[in-house]
Order: sequence, then C-alpha cells, then structure tokens
Amino acid sequence: QGLFTAKDKLIIVMLGDNLKFHNSLASYVFERDIQPCLAEVLGSALFIFVGCLSVIENTEGTGRLQPALAHGLALGIVIAILGEISGGHFNPAVSMSVFLIGGLNVFQLVAYILAQLCGGMIGAGLAKVITPEENYANSTGASFSTVKQDAQIGPATLAEMVMTFFLTIVVCMGAVNRHTRSLLAPLCIGLTVTADILAGGAISGACMNPARAFGPAVVANYWSYHWIYWVGPMLGAMLTGSIVRLVLGDRRIRVLFK
Repeated sequence: QGLFTAKDKLIIVMLGDNLKFHNSLASYVFERDIQPCLAEVLGSALFIFVGCLSVIENTEGTGRLQPALAHGLALGIVIAILGEISGGHFNPAVSMSVFLIGGLNVFQLVAYILAQLCGGMIGAGLAKVITPEENYANSTGASFSTVKQDAQIGPATLAEMVMTFFLTIVVCMGAVNRHTRSLLAPLCIGLTVTADILAGGAISGACMNPARAFGPAVVANYWSYHWIYWVGPMLGAMLTGSIVRLVLGDRRIRVLFK
C-alpha cells in the first residue's frame, strides 16, 4: 500500500514467493490461462510432427535409432523454449502426473490435455501432407502398430506403464520438485524418451504419450489396440504421482512425514 495507486492500473498477483505485475486483468488471464494452452498446442504439434516424420521417413534401415533421436531431441528443444510458459508438458501423461503432485488444478489439466490432443492432430496432419503416399501408407502414418495380437497386450501395456513412469518421474523430480529440479531437465527428459524408445520400441512402440498416439490415429484412421497407449501411460503417471506424493517429494508436495 502506498507504492501503487489506482492510477497505476496494475494487478499484483502473488504466486508462491514471487510477485507478478500485470497492466490489466486481460493480461493476467491471458498469461495464466490462454498462453500456456497455446504453448502446449504449438509444442505438441512440433514435437509430434518431427516424431511422425522420423517414423514415416525411416526408410534407410536405421531401425529405432532415427525415431529415438528425433523424438528425444525434438522434445528437449520444445521444453527448453516453451517450458517457462506452460511447464513444457506436451503429453497428457505428464500433465496427469504434475496434476497429481499439485502442479495443476483440474481445469488446467483438462485444458492442457485438449491442447495436446489438438497439437497431436496438427503435427500428424502436417507430416501426412509433406510425405510421399507410399511411405505414409507403409508406416500407417506413424501410428503405433507394434501390437498385432492379443498375446502382446499384457507386455505392451506393462512396457508403456514402466517407460512412462520413467519419463514422468524424471519430469516431476527434475522440473517440479524444488529439492531436485535442475536446469538440465529438458535434456534429461529428452534423453529419457530416447532411451525408452531404444529399449522398448520393439515391445510396444514406446509411445509414452497419448497425444502422440492420438494424432496419427485420427489422421491415418488407425485404431488397432489404440487404448493401450492411453491405459499404459496413464497408469505410469499415476504411479509417479503416488511415489512422489508419498515419499520422494519435497515438504510442499509430500503428504507423509512433512
């Protein structure tokens, strides 16, 4: 009081230990609600475009190396440039894990997931537009087609759960938890995706991201065993949320032994 008057027309918002100043309510609402969703759409579209393209154009016999590097590098880059706006999720499973440890409210969770799914469709659509029809058809539009029979469902779902757990715990501990977060989080997250694809690509395709599965499935109209790429990652996210909440989180997050 006394520092700012009505004439200044400033909105002062207390966020944790920080003060943010806005010239208008519209500016505050835009930065709080709209800008993060736009960043999630853009980041998801760019990440999934590069990921799909790396699968569709993987015609040189590089196996899983090309998709692994492309997905990991693209994700690390978009997190580095957009993470300060939205947190750099670009993945419904990541958003779910962050929500479970108190980093998002339920309205932000729903908005983020919708934004990520829209970004996934945009990225997959752009990949379809610029690639030859033959390559696109041979790769089912970069949809996940690794699981072809019921006997593979159990191993694929478990693989998706464990690999997503690895990814989401790196996100939560490297970017959200105060005691362990690091400036190297974008690099660590990207490398985790690369490692997961190299390790588990033959089992499930190593999706770890329902938006990455949803976008190509819509564009290519390929839905075989699509549910695996929702159930597995979301279970992994819930496992991360439980472990961080119970034992690994800092005092602000942890519910036991605070």
